[in-house]
Amino acid sequence: MKNPFSVVLLSVVFLFLSCKKEQAETTVAEKAENTIKHAKGLEIYNYKGYSVVKVKHPWPNAENGFTYILKEKNGIVPDSLQKYTTISVPVQSIIVTSTTHIPSLEMLGVENTLVGFPNTNLISSGKTRSLIDAGKVKNLGQNESINTEVAIDLSPEVIVGFSIDSNNKTFNNLEKAGMKVLYNGDWTEQTPLGKSEWIKFFGALYGKNKEAEAVFNKIEKDYKDAVVLAKKATNRPTALSGGMFRDTWNLPQGDSWAALFLRDASINYLWKDTKGIGSLALSFEKVLEKAQNADYWFGPGQFSTLKELQDTNPHYAQFKAFKNKNVYSFTTKTGAKGGVIYYEQAANRPDLVLKDLIKITNPDLLPDYQLYFFQKLN
Repeated sequence: MKNPFSVVLLSVVFLFLSCKKEQAETTVAEKAENTIKHAKGLEIYNYKGYSVVKVKHPWPNAENGFTYILKEKNGIVPDSLQKYTTISVPVQSIIVTSTTHIPSLEMLGVENTLVGFPNTNLISSGKTRSLIDAGKVKNLGQNESINTEVAIDLSPEVIVGFSIDSNNKTFNNLEKAGMKVLYNGDWTEQTPLGKSEWIKFFGALYGKNKEAEAVFNKIEKDYKDAVVLAKKATNRPTALSGGMFRDTWNLPQGDSWAALFLRDASINYLWKDTKGIGSLALSFEKVLEKAQNADYWFGPGQFSTLKELQDTNPHYAQFKAFKNKNVYSFTTKTGAKGGVIYYEQAANRPDLVLKDLIKITNPDLLPDYQLYFFQKLN
């Protein structure tokens, strides 16, 4: 017959050890700090042997986010976190689905782990294009309807996707097939440095947290230095942006990513006081009334010359910026297959976007700098 005292003692010891274990896990959790400074939709917490990555805003107005566990070799993940998708890191093979993911892979030196991408013609970077040309990166079709059979056959360790809402049948089917899909919300960020900081998302996947931190810190410093430089400008020109699509002129609202660049470049964007992070939809007459005498016009659309612009709408010639040939586009510089370099790299390199704008409007502040994204329409 068992000694009742022994049974009670063992129960107390077990309870004590369980409490100590929970207390230890709680203590570890309390000590970890979010390593993200600017991005609002990303949090990364580093623990011994694993990291917790939280994607809070995978798409606009998302009611719930995602939590991912990145487990290092021999790392021990607490039972309380076992319910989340777990990825073994460093990742050895990957599929990404946005051109904005490509620069992060390249800046971390892991582009050779890329095995698939939807519509590879959109990729403009020479490094990754050479991998595509060598047959090492497979074309997966269109992002909205990825060829799931090819994706499954490639058997990547992780698929980094993005979605405009919670209804994404392609990624749901890939998950049902056993693929591990991680949503990336870099495109929902509304500040230049917030978008750029998502390189740390990929740094965590590849066990390159320090490298990602170093890359971002340099971009952050260069961006902030450029803001300080722009404040020294004695010339603070006015500007308009965007162009007509059918009967509507679309231009960025005052709190948007694009408008913040103009503000930080000390440019007087004529719609800077509007509230919102999206686009304004105005009539041509409204834009002409307010911006006819604007000094500069940025991002007029898919045009390579002023003649093309005027042929589309003869009334564009009424703008002072057009008459003075101060119209600048970011769509004229493309990769080998026509992919727009700005769409691929601008979110990752806000420092270069800002320097471009400063160079255009106050060239004396950056005498030796050459435009990277923007080009004047001839």
